[in-house]
Amino acid sequence: MSFSSFSSSHLSSSGSSGHPLAAYGWDDAWAAEFAPHLERGLVPGRVVRVDRGQCDVVTADGLVRVDTEFVTPHDPLRVICTGDWAAVDPGGDPRYVREYLPRRTAFVRSTSSKRSEGQILAANVDYAIIAVSLAVELDLGRIERFLALAWESGAQPLVVLTKADLVPDPVGVAYLVQDVETAAPGVQVLAVSSTDGDGLDVLGAVVSGGTSVLLGQSGAGKSTLANALLGEDVMAVQAARDVDGKGRHTTTTRNLLVLPGGGVLIDTPGLRGVGLFDAGSGVGQVFAEIEELAQGCRFLDCAHVAEPGCAVLAALESGVLPERRLESYRKLLRENQRIVAKTDARVRNELRREWKRRGAEGRAAMEAKRGNRAWH
Repeated sequence: MSFSSFSSSHLSSSGSSGHPLAAYGWDDAWAAEFAPHLERGLVPGRVVRVDRGQCDVVTADGLVRVDTEFVTPHDPLRVICTGDWAAVDPGGDPRYVREYLPRRTAFVRSTSSKRSEGQILAANVDYAIIAVSLAVELDLGRIERFLALAWESGAQPLVVLTKADLVPDPVGVAYLVQDVETAAPGVQVLAVSSTDGDGLDVLGAVVSGGTSVLLGQSGAGKSTLANALLGEDVMAVQAARDVDGKGRHTTTTRNLLVLPGGGVLIDTPGLRGVGLFDAGSGVGQVFAEIEELAQGCRFLDCAHVAEPGCAVLAALESGVLPERRLESYRKLLRENQRIVAKTDARVRNELRREWKRRGAEGRAAMEAKRGNRAWH
C-alpha cells in the first residue's frame, strides 16, 4: 500500500483487525484526531524508536526513517518520543515528522541536570510495568518512587517481580508479593519467571489490550522479560552481577515492539536515577491510605510532624501505619516540592512563606518550652 492510497477510508475502518496500524494501537479516536493532518496530505505513523534527531516510524508502507527537525522545541517535554503518533510528510528526501498528536499519557522523570528539567521516556502508554528483581533484596522505597511517576503519567501501574525462580520456596515468593502489595495500593503485583514461564500468561493477558512501557533498574531482567513476552530473542541480554544484581544497560534506546498476543511493548534502558517531576498527585495515589488518614487531621495544613489532633501520627502510634511508609511519603513529598519550586515561581514563593511560618512556630514553641523550664 502506498502513502497516497492511505486515505480517510482506511482511517475510518480503524476498528477492524485488518487496519494497517491496528496492531500498533491505532483506533477511532486517533483517526478523528488525525483528520486535520490527513487533509493536509500528511500520513499517520507511530514512533517506534528515536535516535539523534531522527526516528523510526511505522506507517502503512512499513518502517520509515524520518527527520524530527520540525518538532524539536526548546521544551524537553515536547520533543518527539517513542510511542508518539506522528504526522509524516510522505514526500521529499528525507521525510519529516511535521507534528505529533496530543498525548493521552506521558511517563516523565526529572533529569539529573541542575536545571531540574523533565525527561519524557514514553508516550501514549496504557500500562507502566515496573520490573523488580527478586535476585536482590526488595527496595520498597524505590518501588514507591516508580509508582508515583507511573500514576502521574496517567498509565495503570503494574509491578512485576522478575526472577521468581531464584526464590525456591513458593511461600517466600507469596510473602514478597504481599510486602510489595502493601507499598502499592490499587496495583496488581505479579511474580514471574522468564526461565520457567511462571506468571507470563497472566502478564501477557494484562498487556494485550494496549501499550505497555517496561521500566526498572539495570539488571532487573527487563530485556529477558521482553523476549519472553515476544516469544523470541529480540532484545540482547546480559548477565547481572551476583553481588548486587545490577547489570550494564542492555537496552540503550527505547524501542516499541508488537506483542504476538496483542498489544505493544516499549522497552527502556535501565534507569539509575528516578527523580520525581511534578508528581504530587502520583505520590498521593501511592500513599492513598495516608492521604485518607489526613482527612481526619484537626488542621487542614497539617504537616503530620508534631501537630495536635494529627490523625496520621495517631495511626503511626497505634501501629496501623508503618513508620517506613510515613517516612517514604515525607521524603517523596519533599523532593517533589523542591522540583516544583524550581520550575514554578508561584509555588516557590508559597513554599518560602510556609517555611518561614513553620520556622516562626518552631521558634515560638522552643521559647515556650524554655519559659516553662525556667518557671519550674
